[in-house]
Amino acid sequence: LSDIDTKNHCTRLTYPNPNDLMNFKLAIAPDEGFYKGGLFIFNFHVTDQYPHEAPKVKCETKVYHPNIDLEGNVCLNVLREDWKPVLSINSVIYGLQLLFQEPNPDDPLNREAAEVLKSNRRLFEQNVLRSMRGGYVGEEYFEKCLLK
Repeated sequence: LSDIDTKNHCTRLTYPNPNDLMNFKLAIAPDEGFYKGGLFIFNFHVTDQYPHEAPKVKCETKVYHPNIDLEGNVCLNVLREDWKPVLSINSVIYGLQLLFQEPNPDDPLNREAAEVLKSNRRLFEQNVLRSMRGGYVGEEYFEKCLLK
């Protein structure tokens, strides 16, 4: 885990239990794209099977996103079929950052968000902003996650 890159100004790592380095939180604050200005917290659990098994990652922040469902499950290839022991935690962090820069509507967990992104980018952008400000998108309520 010593190779984790924490120099990126858009991410921050915290350890809720300083004696347990295998469980930590990653905060991502995108500085561009649909999610600019938001703060998204991910829980990482690294098992003793690492690096042969990908870390378990869950989004703690409820987010309107095609690749993150409302329960916080994340659809990222390096967390599933593309994981290889040569990859690192940094690979996952970069992948998560990329999901916020370029959401992928072709591999969705939140199908409704993916369909809106495909059919009406402007409405998708409005829904993302509404959710990050704290409010409803359809029947679903989102807590505020905008920094400003």
